[in-house]
Amino acid sequence: MTPEHFLTRSLRTSPHGPRVARVLSAAIQAVEPAAAVRRFLRREGETLFVDGRPYRNFDRVWLVGAGKASVPMAEAVVEVVGERLAGGVTITKTGQAGGATRIGPVELREAGHPLPTQAGVAGGERIAALLSGAGENDLVLVVISGGGSALLTLPVVSLDDLRTLTDQLLACGATINEINTLRKHLDTLKGGGLAQMSPAPVAALILSDVVGNPLDIIASGPTVPDPGTFADAGEILKKYGLWEKVPDSVRGRLEDGGAGLMPENPKAGDPVFDRVQNVLVGSNELAAESARAQAAREGFRAEVVTTGMVGEARERGNWILERGRSTSRPACLIFGGETTVTLGSSLEKFGKGGRNQEMALAVVRRMADVPRALFVTLATDGGDGPTDAAGAVVTPETLSRAASLGLNPDDFLARHDAYHFFEPLGDLLKPGPTQTNVNDLAFLFLGIGRVGNYE
Repeated sequence: MTPEHFLTRSLRTSPHGPRVARVLSAAIQAVEPAAAVRRFLRREGETLFVDGRPYRNFDRVWLVGAGKASVPMAEAVVEVVGERLAGGVTITKTGQAGGATRIGPVELREAGHPLPTQAGVAGGERIAALLSGAGENDLVLVVISGGGSALLTLPVVSLDDLRTLTDQLLACGATINEINTLRKHLDTLKGGGLAQMSPAPVAALILSDVVGNPLDIIASGPTVPDPGTFADAGEILKKYGLWEKVPDSVRGRLEDGGAGLMPENPKAGDPVFDRVQNVLVGSNELAAESARAQAAREGFRAEVVTTGMVGEARERGNWILERGRSTSRPACLIFGGETTVTLGSSLEKFGKGGRNQEMALAVVRRMADVPRALFVTLATDGGDGPTDAAGAVVTPETLSRAASLGLNPDDFLARHDAYHFFEPLGDLLKPGPTQTNVNDLAFLFLGIGRVGNYE
């Protein structure tokens, strides 16, 4: 993805725009999924090496996968494994397969995100069927990336009930760790279920979209031991006041599991994981460090402040501005992680946006008092929430430009409608789907001179 993909109106009119765009582009290029897979997967004759571990004397190789980056990851596997690949299935977000239905012997499927859809269930059934047909002397390669929790689904409750629960969890401000703890106890493929289902050895290549890279949370850990319990899942619902509000089937499943009427997901030490290899191939840390290196080349004092940023998006935005007060200029401060937006219960009254756009909107008023600065937010998958924008750009002039159009940032923030605030300003980042996903990045550029000329 080239720097030109990241030029909003403010960046196009700024002499510093190309420098900023190159920093954003470097972050995304560093976690390009196919390249990430190739760094850890190679073939020498009849031997496959996964992160240096050799696999020999297997009969067939199968590929299964899910996530927003699963198509380019699958392409890399097909290229490396070649004719030894017998077949496979991977599931990506609707619209990201580019109209293709196959890559060599691998079937491409699309499904909905962030809410699971029937297409995802059908894909989960297809993967389960492929796994059950694998032999003990075969090898199953798995590609996993962000979005996999919604895309790879084989629920033990109805799809409607699972969608209702997901909506409730997203609206209450639950973290991705908490949401996926629930998902793992309501699905046969999550929480180590995929590994348990395969009679063949499993090697998983994982692109992280979770802060801190806990493998059991990424895509709800289909190939990883599950440290959580049914009781833990129930406590999360009680924490957010949802225990009596979730569908009866969800509450009943957790009650039965907590009473020991069904087995817990496989834990660390379970023999099933003796034949499983999990490899982290890309992360937010890698994207942030690559952005830092590029910013340094552009002449900034560049620093990755954190890759563990969590909390309410609007609060984190102002925390970032405060962090920049004591920074020597010219500087580029980089923040990675994944924030949340708490909507409340009446979803129909809210506008359009995502956590990155909301973070940007929250700083508009304060940015008017920060001269020679730029604030940029970026969802690394290119899509922030249910929108076609990855984030937004804020300058010291954003507030006055908005006022000239009759736009009050406080009003838009109150209804979580960041998209419709930044859209008429031309400052939504719209690079398009990046086909990767390693959480979010925020950038504070300081001491860069005049930002733009909007006359």
